[in-house]
Amino acid sequence: MATVMPNAASNDAEAQQAGKTCLLQLLIWLAALTGIRIAGNALANTDLFFDEAQYWFWSRELAFGYFSKPPLIGWIIRGATELCGSGEACVRAPSALFHAGTAILVFFIAKSLYDARIGFWAGLSYATLPGVSLSSSLISTDAPLLFFVALALLSLVKLREAEGWRWALLLGLAIGFGFLAKYAMVYFLMCLAIALVWIRPWRGLLGDVRLYAALALGFAILAPNIIWNIQHSFATFSHTADNANWGGSLIKPLKALEFAGGQFGVFGPILFAFLLVYCVRWFLSSPLRDEGGDHVRLLLAFSVPVILLMTAQALLSRANANWAAFAYVAATVLTVAVLMRGGWRRLLRLSLAIHLAVATLIPVGGVLAGSFTLPGGADPYSRILGWKELADRVGARAEQDGYKTIATDRRALAAELLYYLRDSGILIVSLRGDGPPGDHFEMTRPLTDTTPSPVLVVSYNEDGPAGSRLLGSEDVAAGPSTSRRIYFHALESSGQ
Repeated sequence: MATVMPNAASNDAEAQQAGKTCLLQLLIWLAALTGIRIAGNALANTDLFFDEAQYWFWSRELAFGYFSKPPLIGWIIRGATELCGSGEACVRAPSALFHAGTAILVFFIAKSLYDARIGFWAGLSYATLPGVSLSSSLISTDAPLLFFVALALLSLVKLREAEGWRWALLLGLAIGFGFLAKYAMVYFLMCLAIALVWIRPWRGLLGDVRLYAALALGFAILAPNIIWNIQHSFATFSHTADNANWGGSLIKPLKALEFAGGQFGVFGPILFAFLLVYCVRWFLSSPLRDEGGDHVRLLLAFSVPVILLMTAQALLSRANANWAAFAYVAATVLTVAVLMRGGWRRLLRLSLAIHLAVATLIPVGGVLAGSFTLPGGADPYSRILGWKELADRVGARAEQDGYKTIATDRRALAAELLYYLRDSGILIVSLRGDGPPGDHFEMTRPLTDTTPSPVLVVSYNEDGPAGSRLLGSEDVAAGPSTSRRIYFHALESSGQ
């Protein structure tokens, strides 16, 4: 009886067709999700948060660096606003698009390490992570950072598999622009070093000139920002270091628990719990380590060290929940692959159902913002409500009384006034205290002797700067149960 040999060409064709089908399915899901998110932003009853307003202002003054962040966020917003204007929805639109792009890259990472089916579920899981859904409703540095993290990880995987320089070029571009998005891209270098030392088959890259060329290209892309920092007394580097906030007591277990709890919200309750359990079992079980192989080691190397590092940072000082976002590109691929290969698909589907519910509630909540409170009276949107009304009142008072300049003593007020009074023609500056600048506006727009008078000072403080007189105050609603009180002072002379 003749033996029937498998047709390798036929198997390859079937695999390629399966890959195309899975990618098409993912693209349909991403188109729907992204459309809902952009529409939600367009219909939202929210104002820009002051960080978002500050990023918009950076986009008006393009540079190779800014006080608190590298420059890419300003460049991205400038491109978006040139296409569709400076409205809140246009300023925020790039986030949803970047996250969709990252989901596609996650698909290709998982496809390269496992198969297209796992790639589909990994891409969809990433796109629906609660942290991603929230991030898509605002503009921040995390969205472009995660895109370039995913591109760098995919390029690294392909660099080891393929010859030629294409993937080395993409790796270098991803590293460089990742740093221009957020300095957290340094975690990629840390995780790369761990992977190259820890995973024996990957050590061959240590002798591959293409890896060093990619790193050199990444550094060359970052170089203009380094030069900008040198010219501005290392403002961004200093601010990033200050965020670590290692002063005072260095053991804060409640902060560490708060950070760890936040990860259940960022990555999702089921996925993060499963990740924790799997990691503990993997490190304790030799058979499980052997079963996972080098793919698991690679994904662990690009996720767990960052989570542990940020937990330590929270223990020593503080850490925002999104500071570990870098880890969840690799962690998504890892958890989805383990869930699917281990027969836990129902758990994965339950996780996706929860995430899709959250993805729906976030844009709906934005549309209804200001019309409801949580049990107990808390207003979840107070931080992004009332800013336009506040700016309108300040602008009306300045125009009515003939003030040529508005000065503030808070970064938040300066950013919001610059955004919402962008067409008023009124000069907006920042009061600067003693010592070095404390924010971007103190560095670039300080009140000086040459500032046009008269000057209207807007502050949260009843006591105004020296040489000023109190004009009055106003309360501005920031949701159903929250308000902001601002004080007006007249400053007859610009000198301080």
